[in-house]
Amino acid sequence: MSKPTVHDAPSLTDLRNEIDRIDETVHSLLMQRGDIVDRLIKVKKTQESGSAFRPAREADMMRRLVKRHHGILPLDTVESIWRVIISTFTYVQAPFSVHADLSAGDAHMRDTTRFHFGFTVPFVPHMGAAGVVAAVSESKGDLGLVAAFASPGGGAWWTALEFDAAPKIIARLPFVDRSDHPAAMPVFVVSRAAPDAMVKEVEVWSIRVAGWSAAAAQAIAPLAEVVAVPDRAFDGAALLVSVPDGGNIDSITGQLVAAGASVRAKALVGSHATRYTVGAR
Repeated sequence: MSKPTVHDAPSLTDLRNEIDRIDETVHSLLMQRGDIVDRLIKVKKTQESGSAFRPAREADMMRRLVKRHHGILPLDTVESIWRVIISTFTYVQAPFSVHADLSAGDAHMRDTTRFHFGFTVPFVPHMGAAGVVAAVSESKGDLGLVAAFASPGGGAWWTALEFDAAPKIIARLPFVDRSDHPAAMPVFVVSRAAPDAMVKEVEVWSIRVAGWSAAAAQAIAPLAEVVAVPDRAFDGAALLVSVPDGGNIDSITGQLVAAGASVRAKALVGSHATRYTVGAR
């Protein structure tokens, strides 16, 4: 068999024409996706009946995306493209705004918002997590981003989610977890989603305790991620506890009691998917 010669290799023009063909195909497929979403709106009447957020489906889509991805295109690029596609078509189905707390880090929160939601979805800045939660609570179907860690003056914003009619934590971003993520600021997504659309791998609980101490914090650290702020009314703390898949809230409260704390109240305030961890690329 003869080896290919220089004359057999494609020219730059050939390769650029191939890129143009692929670009047109990608655009055509996106428009076809839009046509299907338009039909979906007519079938579901989403604009009249409620939220279009589907956290469980989004998590499944992102897992499949990471598993099949290969080649020189950076994972963060394709991740952001898909997140923007998902959020934009969700917005087309049922328009919403993204409310974000900038007090925990203005630049990082803006990067996170634009990486995951693009520029089509309206962005509403707030200085404080409580303002984000209040705005989402008063809206028909907006979405809020708050830092997934204690920030100075942030307060226990999650206690406002304890009521049945309140919005809940529906996701944790970034979903793809890696050390070199370009939008690595950990945030909770607060909104309303249909019960059958939620993913319940990680339960998120609001727990109010008296007698909070370093010993109590150390006792539950191996069992769950915890955000804690002082609760001066009860000489204790308000905790936001993320219980991983396979964990149990009763085990955590039992450890708190064994460490000398008193559990005054607890309430489920949301759930989200287990993050997909990959190595740095």
